[in-house]
Amino acid sequence: MVIVDSSVWIDAFWGTVNRHSQWLSESIGKEPIGLTSVILCEVLQGTRTDAQFEQSRRSLLEFPVFETFAANLAIAAARNFRLLRGRGVTVRKPIDCMIATFCIESGFWLLHRDRDFEAFEMHLGLQVLHPPEQSLY
Repeated sequence: MVIVDSSVWIDAFWGTVNRHSQWLSESIGKEPIGLTSVILCEVLQGTRTDAQFEQSRRSLLEFPVFETFAANLAIAAARNFRLLRGRGVTVRKPIDCMIATFCIESGFWLLHRDRDFEAFEMHLGLQVLHPPEQSLY
């Protein structure tokens, strides 16, 4: 399963073409793709109109949405945050700790465009999908 972060969904919804949004577009229906409840919230918060909200909600709910607010995950995310801080890395957003920890504990891959996840990949074994550079034309 590849969990797609809000940083990629937002690019895809706004028509921003990059290797991540292109991978997502080409992989729908071919690869197992999902998101977390936190990612769903982040993407929907960024919509500007009721119509965008409803269209985005309908589109995202076509994929599996995994719950990420359980107490055991919150504790594991806090431990990971502290471990990274002990190594001199401060993660800027607690939500990213939750998403990364969920992926690590579930054995899922993460597709993202957010530098906060790099420390989880480097120090904690987060599996990150790195789409190849492709011609965007």
